Amino acid sequence: MELKRFLSSRTALMRASQVRELLKWIGRDVISLGGGIPDPSSFPAQAIREILSDVLSSRPEAALQYAPTEGVDELREELAKFMQQRGIKASADNVVVTAGSQEALELLARVIIDEGDAVFMENPTYLGAIQAFRVYEPRMLGVPLDGEGMRIDVLEEKLKKAKEQGLRLKAIYVIPTCQNPTGISLSGDRRRRLLELAEEYDLLVIEDDPYSYFVFEGASPPPLKSLDASGRVIYLSTASKMLAPGLRVGWLVAEEELLDKVVMAKQAVTLQTSTLSQFVLLEALRRGVVEKQLPRLKEIYRRKRDAMLEALEDYMPGGVRWTRPSGGMFVWLEVPEALNMSSLLPTALRKYKVAYVPGAAFHVEGGGYNTARLSYSYPSVEAIREAIRRLASLISDSLHAPRGAS
Repeated sequence: MELKRFLSSRTALMRASQVRELLKWIGRDVISLGGGIPDPSSFPAQAIREILSDVLSSRPEAALQYAPTEGVDELREELAKFMQQRGIKASADNVVVTAGSQEALELLARVIIDEGDAVFMENPTYLGAIQAFRVYEPRMLGVPLDGEGMRIDVLEEKLKKAKEQGLRLKAIYVIPTCQNPTGISLSGDRRRRLLELAEEYDLLVIEDDPYSYFVFEGASPPPLKSLDASGRVIYLSTASKMLAPGLRVGWLVAEEELLDKVVMAKQAVTLQTSTLSQFVLLEALRRGVVEKQLPRLKEIYRRKRDAMLEALEDYMPGGVRWTRPSGGMFVWLEVPEALNMSSLLPTALRKYKVAYVPGAAFHVEGGGYNTARLSYSYPSVEAIREAIRRLASLISDSLHAPRGAS
């Protein structure tokens, strides 16, 4: 039976995630610098075990039951307190609990994006956001980055041009702290200017914030939401990096009027986030497990970042450049334009036994074929060094290969 004719036209806009495709290589003899997978040694397994035992002993009727679509009330209150510690003024009524921040992106796209809407994004940006937005057919307009994050001068030019063209200006999507995929953080001056432009052009700002909990040097910059004077910033975060991704718990902070529509959308998508997982996060916040986790995470990932940066210095051939991330899990690599990192990936996997994510996947307007995202979060320090050595060999061999050779 030919099933293709039953598919909606929207499926033609869907793309498989290269990050998820690369997960299947983990556990083989390939060293993966692909997905931003947390270090398993960082999981507070014993604390979670105790929480589960206590919750299932004392409150099974609540933890194993359906919960409100917007989330367990107690958790929403605890998350509001957690956000207040970061300068974000929010009550429980401003919080919706989601199945990770990826679901939050899908729900937001569903409720705010119409076909043709202009959505401005860092270029490169998070692949999952591109996937979530694409099927609703916005005009995704990329804004380049430099060492201080999104080029706000370019953003201003693009906003002005889009308005002149009569486009519907809808939102700016940004990962301002320890950006994925580059690891770069938006400077304080640019944060303030971005919000000024959002006010001037009347756009929403979608702030995605998974990585600010482990900034390696100095204090974490203030979230854009903490500087929001008019309620136009929608804030997303997740427990995946700070606690454990298997819980699949994230949250969204916004004005109640918008959250009402998000809740309606979630009812049709997942009905609710896992009640048991919500109770785990609730108790992890109450018992100080999350608070104890954050210094550990900083040390684990700072050490791994330093190992990757040192290996890049030691092994990479001339003409290769990379970012020095302020935190998070990623380094962004740029090789000479003669190389196509997408085309080289099969050779990297089979011959050099190393995985990375080709950078073209993170670009919203094409290009980026000579770039790649490298994650240092999962491999050991020793494996990171060996992976970079292998990757450097691939790049060097490819640069010096005879023209036309594969």
